[in-house]
Amino acid sequence: MENNLSTKQDYKLNYSGKGSELFGIIVINWLLTVITLGFYYPWAKAKVLQYVYGSSSLNNDAFSFHGTGKEMFKGFIKAMVIFIALYAILFLFIHLKMPVVGLLVFYVLILAFIPLAIHGSYRYRMSRTSWRGIRFGYRGDRNEFIALFFKNLLFTILTLGIYGAWMTINIRKYVLSNIRFGNIKFKYLGDGGDYFLLNLKGYFLTIFTLGIYSFWWQRDIFEYFVNNLSLENNDQKIKLKSIATGGDFFSLIFVNMLIILFTLGLGYAWAMTRTLEFVANKIQLEGDIDLNAIAQTEENYKDATGEDISDILDLEFIF
Repeated sequence: MENNLSTKQDYKLNYSGKGSELFGIIVINWLLTVITLGFYYPWAKAKVLQYVYGSSSLNNDAFSFHGTGKEMFKGFIKAMVIFIALYAILFLFIHLKMPVVGLLVFYVLILAFIPLAIHGSYRYRMSRTSWRGIRFGYRGDRNEFIALFFKNLLFTILTLGIYGAWMTINIRKYVLSNIRFGNIKFKYLGDGGDYFLLNLKGYFLTIFTLGIYSFWWQRDIFEYFVNNLSLENNDQKIKLKSIATGGDFFSLIFVNMLIILFTLGLGYAWAMTRTLEFVANKIQLEGDIDLNAIAQTEENYKDATGEDISDILDLEFIF
């Protein structure tokens, strides 16, 4: 029985979306968002996510995004109320002729919402994602994550930004290690010191090579993020491995820039498609977890407020 359970499995990621199809979705979304004075945006985002997830597959079975425009609209309204209140506070201080105090309070409150946005975004996005009907989930604790975020932020400020590498890895480690895929756990093993040295090397080599090394620097970051991520279920594991090269990143970034530049931005859909194809093709999965034996363990979570606040703050989605 143990030999069967430890048998090496085959895994294959793929992205089959078309730039022309995504372009059509984006154009219609843009028109409807303009006509509705921005209120269609949550439905627009849901349609893009549904298309992108549906075009992404593991072993020829597509992922699904179950979030809806209605759910995101509710979150969008809550997020807008929050930011209107923040600006009202700012203008109140300006009216009281205390603009500096107003700006300080405004940015402190914005900063306070960042960990809430990240936490809420993950709870929503993961719970609305599935593969073969098996839901993903995020089990991070809000208060624990807030404490982690501000502790790392304090160290980053006190070290004049040097601790930022540790902050990035600590947040990534906490978030990714709290993701579940049915009864499978994600695990991230990055180290802040390694990440700091990686970026230090990339920074100086990029300067010395007049920017040429920047593509290899991107390769190193991608490889570090991917290679330290794994999925585990008891003694079984799936390890992720990047096979991207600096030349691959040069081709991806340079061609994408040309596409967007010479189409005056209209080629964004094709650039995005090339990027998603690149990510799927450059990540290999190796391990012995039987995907047919995954058990359902996660629950739905329909509050998209964190997702919408993340959008407004332009926070990157770590995963």
